[in-house]
Amino acid sequence: MSLSLSDLRDRARTPGGKKAIRYSLVSVISVAVNQVSLFALQYGFHWTAKSAALAAAALGGIPSYYLNRRWAWGKTGRSHFLKEVVPFWVIAFAGLVFSTWAADFGESFALDHFSSRFVQALTVNFFALGAFGILWVGKFIFFNKVLFVTRDDELRQALADEVVA
Repeated sequence: MSLSLSDLRDRARTPGGKKAIRYSLVSVISVAVNQVSLFALQYGFHWTAKSAALAAAALGGIPSYYLNRRWAWGKTGRSHFLKEVVPFWVIAFAGLVFSTWAADFGESFALDHFSSRFVQALTVNFFALGAFGILWVGKFIFFNKVLFVTRDDELRQALADEVVA
């Protein structure tokens, strides 16, 4: 696999490449909502890292679901509760557990190493952001191969495989 600029540009023009770019942009939006919420709740409202991480994950999950479903994967119409909504929130909950643990660990670390409340809050954000980064690739694969799969995706893939062969 070549990583030249022209090869990356060509890959970005494929349906899978466009989907990956859109997923990345949705992630930027949802992480921004999450991080701003986390920082505001912890630093501005003096919530604990655990409480702030729980609320921030829920707030970031809402635009993530709708933007991923509609924009990144192009699904329209009503969401199927058992096939889409429940699995999405189960994955989000797993991320929430991991990021909450990371935020709590970051808070303990920050309290031991920094006296500034501002630096402590930034440290919590750093640890929570790292947890989300670790989960990011796995979520893309799950969304792409399991959650938001449509017959159109399978048809496009089959046609793309025929062109390559």
